Amino acid sequence: MKGPVKKAMHAAPGEVRIIGGQWKRTKLAVPDKAGLRPTPDRVRETLFNWLGQDLGGWRCCDAFAGTGALGFEAASRGAAEVRMVEQDPALVARLKAVQTQLQAQAVQVSRADGLAALKSLPAQSMDLVFLDPPFEVDFYAAALLAASRAITAQGLVYLEAPKAWRDEELVACGLRVHRHLRAGAVHAHLLSRLD
Repeated sequence: MKGPVKKAMHAAPGEVRIIGGQWKRTKLAVPDKAGLRPTPDRVRETLFNWLGQDLGGWRCCDAFAGTGALGFEAASRGAAEVRMVEQDPALVARLKAVQTQLQAQAVQVSRADGLAALKSLPAQSMDLVFLDPPFEVDFYAAALLAASRAITAQGLVYLEAPKAWRDEELVACGLRVHRHLRAGAVHAHLLSRLD
């Protein structure tokens, strides 16, 4: 009995929902793809409590969009611009279909490498960058450095990772921990620029 229960807990859910804003309760499909791990509802709810419910006027980048849960949540709460970047062509097609369905004019979906897209963002052009890459990647430091350069002086970086990042590790990226939450195997961080 223990085996099947454990497996069920780690299987990707069939869908997640947008939890706030104009598209509240809209469901987003979650295909069964290796490495795809949408941010759980509870973690997103905490994140948007940290950020505030109204993101009116914010410019955001979801660099590893996957299902689009983070980016669509930001757009639902009034973000003026949400750039969603995803490398998988099937996921890009799904993101574009949701964008069309919601008539999400603030959302721009592009097929590209998330790290390369981060590095190409103009300096201090974003208010919020979402970093939720597959956990097995080894470019967290490079992504954090690029995100730090891309955010404004008061901008924030959301990082989801399999371990807690400490201020000592983040200083080289010009960031510090503003908030941290652990939910199971997920460490959710809200990072701000060093003063």
